[in-house]
Amino acid sequence: MASLSPFSQKELIPQEEKLLIRKKRGQLFIGIPKENFLVEKRVCLTPDAVNMLVKAGHRLLIESGAGEGASYTDKEYSDAGAEISLTKEKVFECPLILKIMPPTFEEIGMMKPKSYLFSALQIKSQSKEYFQLLSKKKITAIAFEHIQDKEDAYPFLHAISEMAGIASIHIASELMSIHTQGKGLLFGNITGVPTTEVVIIGAGVVAEFAANTAIAMGANIKIFDNSIHRLKRIQRALPHRVSTSTFQQKNLAKALMRCDVAIGAIKGCNRSPVVVTEEMVQQMKRGAIIIDVCIDNGGCFETSELTTHEKPTIEKFGVIHYGVPNITSRYSKTATMAISNIVSTFLIELSENGGIEEVIQYDKALRSGIYLYKGILVNESVGKWFDIESKDLNLLFLN
Repeated sequence: MASLSPFSQKELIPQEEKLLIRKKRGQLFIGIPKENFLVEKRVCLTPDAVNMLVKAGHRLLIESGAGEGASYTDKEYSDAGAEISLTKEKVFECPLILKIMPPTFEEIGMMKPKSYLFSALQIKSQSKEYFQLLSKKKITAIAFEHIQDKEDAYPFLHAISEMAGIASIHIASELMSIHTQGKGLLFGNITGVPTTEVVIIGAGVVAEFAANTAIAMGANIKIFDNSIHRLKRIQRALPHRVSTSTFQQKNLAKALMRCDVAIGAIKGCNRSPVVVTEEMVQQMKRGAIIIDVCIDNGGCFETSELTTHEKPTIEKFGVIHYGVPNITSRYSKTATMAISNIVSTFLIELSENGGIEEVIQYDKALRSGIYLYKGILVNESVGKWFDIESKDLNLLFLN
């Protein structure tokens, strides 16, 4: 039976309920600039993720060529519903900037006051002036690597660590080839041929995925870490038991002398501890490979140095060192898909709960990633590192 009311169902909703519905949804206007492809080829969102956000009512402005490093074209983004900008300046005028690398000083200059920045922080590559510039513009800045989920895990770091662990073994395998400075060894276990020996420093996520990959390729693994809890956890995670040890100098030195590949995968609070000394590296096999995955955190090999994708290795004492910090950028499309899965769902949750300012009021996950709030430094460790006064974010909302 047809309704006799002259009003539609939408018109019958009380005004208070309409206001509540309106408050719960926040439209985002997101700018995605092109990264410097010399150091970064990943992009935060895939065309599929862009399409999902556009269908949810959000607006995206993407700099022309932003996806090229990850094999995505402007047409793919345009077909997904994004607007394409030929100028970087226009993109940086968006109220929310989404990028992988932290912005340069020039890029910060293009940003509008009181806008939002989602990017990596990469504290080791920053300076006091970086935070002062953002502060001057009253920017609210959120670091991907600091965001925690409801289980107190770090989803962005976990995804990147998985990739970095797998990538470290594939890169080591390439470097062992005679065509890339190596001794011409094949990574694996060939009948009648000695097994490839791999030493992994650390027992976290990077180590777990490096070990799994190396085991799948037939290598013999030794894992070192000073946490018995982490060593037990990684044993449970691997398909079969491997040799594990705490950092006993004699055992570690002996294992390094015999190994073909050494993977550095241990993190510290501010800097990765230097576990492998120069003397230990001197005793390693000529042509052995060191992949220091934690180089962006200082590195755990005393002989490690920062390198680039263009010149990824250096040789010291006959040992090949790989020290590229953004290791997953080498596999830019896979990394982009992994990052996009996390970032897009995070943005959808933000918008569905009223937008960034609304969510900051109560959401622990978002607060954990904020290091600047409206220009005020709210990350204590950053403040101590750069000798800048910081404030407790929670106290700012009590006023």
